[in-house]
Amino acid sequence: MDKKKVLIITYYWPPAGGPGVQRWLKFVKYLPEFNIEPIVYCPSNANYPILDQSLQSEVDPSITILQQPIKEPYKLAQLFSKKSKTISKGIIAEKNKQSLIERLMLFVRGNFFIPDARKNWVKPSVNYLSTYILDFNIDTIITSGPPHSLHLIGIQLQQKLGVKWIADFRDPWTSIGYHKQLKLTKTSAKKHKNLEYKVLNSANQIIVTSPSTKTEFEQITNQSISVITNGYDKEEVVVNQLDKKFTLSHIGSLLSKRNPQVLWKVLQDLKQEDQDFANQFQLNLVGSVGEEILQSIAKFDLTNGLNNVGYLTHIEAIEYQKKSQLLLLIEIDSEDTKAIIPGKIFEYMVANRPIIAIGPKGADVASIIKDTNTGVFFNYQEYEALKQTIKNHFEAYKNNNLSTNPVGLQRYSRRQLTKKLASLITPC
Repeated sequence: MDKKKVLIITYYWPPAGGPGVQRWLKFVKYLPEFNIEPIVYCPSNANYPILDQSLQSEVDPSITILQQPIKEPYKLAQLFSKKSKTISKGIIAEKNKQSLIERLMLFVRGNFFIPDARKNWVKPSVNYLSTYILDFNIDTIITSGPPHSLHLIGIQLQQKLGVKWIADFRDPWTSIGYHKQLKLTKTSAKKHKNLEYKVLNSANQIIVTSPSTKTEFEQITNQSISVITNGYDKEEVVVNQLDKKFTLSHIGSLLSKRNPQVLWKVLQDLKQEDQDFANQFQLNLVGSVGEEILQSIAKFDLTNGLNNVGYLTHIEAIEYQKKSQLLLLIEIDSEDTKAIIPGKIFEYMVANRPIIAIGPKGADVASIIKDTNTGVFFNYQEYEALKQTIKNHFEAYKNNNLSTNPVGLQRYSRRQLTKKLASLITPC
């Protein structure tokens, strides 16, 4: 039986690093097991804010990769300011700390590049893919956003060729936190809303990564919406022993607004109250860190126990996860972030280390952590509970019995999630 061909249109693909690339890299890895042949379309010269050359080895050489050049405004912006690179990573300074050029860049990004800075890739992509789809008899395409401009490629190909179109939203569109920081005019905000409405009501199938995003989109469209979260894969990383120190490690970008003062206060107080804790504690930050985060850490006298590692390859990050005593997950304290389920949470869960998670009340990630028995979730007001939990973990660490007992993780394996995706591509 011939495999069904599906065209996957994505911006992030190796050598891109960071969380954006992992989702479709893993789907593509497992789709052939379900009699589906993935064909990937991505830029040939993308200006990725983070690179991870090690991910190239995860791409099966037999997979067809189509590439076309893209014009990247961020490359031009970098000639005027280094801030453009941090903005492209999603690290945006607090409003009162933004320079004039940073405010100008945010205004231009939000109002002149709708829906985003990759919008000029839409037309040449539609022209190129129209011929390819016809030549190779492809009847199903998938677009993955952000950047949400890729969904505009999907809608045009659907209208032009009548192909089945699945729109995958790794993040929400107009409700995501940074959207409000783009200094949008009323006209621009309306354009974003109109495009979002058009995409959600045109796609044959919509995929989201969280139940809250599904609920949000159900207020906009009656189209079929499926939740397929991110997940974990088998990683060939062996760690023979845990860190000697009582390490609390955060893996991934730590945006300026993702700044849990309650945690810094807890850690400061524990260090002042317990000299043993002060001597043993170490905070590992692996990835890009906003300047405001580092300032807060200094304000609470935690710099002495800080290990600011910077960006590592995916495999190196996995190693940090597996050897840390505790893993830290932080989300912005906002209604807009309840739907965000960071991809790293699933890798945290299989690292078999207890998770300390801090975020808004009612966050989707809180249910996942509770259901899998992989850690404890706190909101930003729970000082006492957070302090007691870290104290308990420290006592367990000193007694060499700090561990976790996860349950039900299999449903989040990349292979199991791909099986669910395959059922949408080729329904029974």
